Amino acid sequence: MLKRMQKDTFLSTARRVISREAEALGQLAGALDQGFADAVELVLNAKGRVIVSGMGKSGHIARKIAATFASTGTPAHFVHPAEASHGDLGMMAQGDVALMLSNSGETPELADVIAYTRRFGIPLIGMASRIDSNLMRQCDVRLVLPAVDEACGTGVVPTTSTAMSLALGDALAIALMEHRAFTPEKFREFHPGGKLGARLAKVRDLMHRDMPLVAEDAPMADALLAMSQKGFGVVGVYNPETDLVGVVTDGDLRRNMDGLLGMTAKEVMTKNPKTIGPGALAEEAVAVMNDMRITCLFVVDPDTSRNAVGILHVHDCLRAGIV
Repeated sequence: MLKRMQKDTFLSTARRVISREAEALGQLAGALDQGFADAVELVLNAKGRVIVSGMGKSGHIARKIAATFASTGTPAHFVHPAEASHGDLGMMAQGDVALMLSNSGETPELADVIAYTRRFGIPLIGMASRIDSNLMRQCDVRLVLPAVDEACGTGVVPTTSTAMSLALGDALAIALMEHRAFTPEKFREFHPGGKLGARLAKVRDLMHRDMPLVAEDAPMADALLAMSQKGFGVVGVYNPETDLVGVVTDGDLRRNMDGLLGMTAKEVMTKNPKTIGPGALAEEAVAVMNDMRITCLFVVDPDTSRNAVGILHVHDCLRAGIV
């Protein structure tokens, strides 16, 4: 078992590292200049993709930046500099823009990629901490990282520098995203899976279009048949103008047990039921169902000839990961 003093030392180290990195990020924010705006403009004007590259720890950060770009409306992919020298330079083309990461700016594996961009006129954005480095001398736009100590204390473990590189990449992605008015709906197109995708799912994505529906004057025998066939525990009722005007639920059946089969759907139904639009977020539908203590919602689109276009069950939302 570790002694209490050792545990306190670990906590002290963690706080020191995080504080140093937070301080470095503050310096980075203060050091941003026109180069950042130039980098954003260069990407916006590119007809192709953003090619992001870096070696070692910078390479891992570069992969993440490329992924963030791609998921927020800026086409991008990562090219490994070592693989680039063995054929992957073909993944770059005129019309692209390159973003290269190297804390020192002297990473030898980047040399062939830098030379390729210069030879074919591919705009190059450099991200490094040394303004006089080879990368920064040859690039078209410079993103300079402040000269701060690594959080390890020895200066050899990429920590503060990678934190700043990652933050600067995120800043680029968000600036581009906001300029393009990239909406949550567009984000879901690139990110349909996982919890984020579920949160952005629309009602139309989950609803059933084969609905239990009967006319107002339908005898309750027909309503009960439609109710049991579809398995939603509810049936919608529409008027001659084909608008949804009510629903028949289990509760309505219990309240009208006496003489039920001699009634029509209109006589038994609950009028003006709660509905939702097809473009609403499924999360919103779940909130409505929870608030109303119901398990189904009819989906209504006033722009259609029959305004009921689907039905959504709470189980559909649960299966999609929406809770």
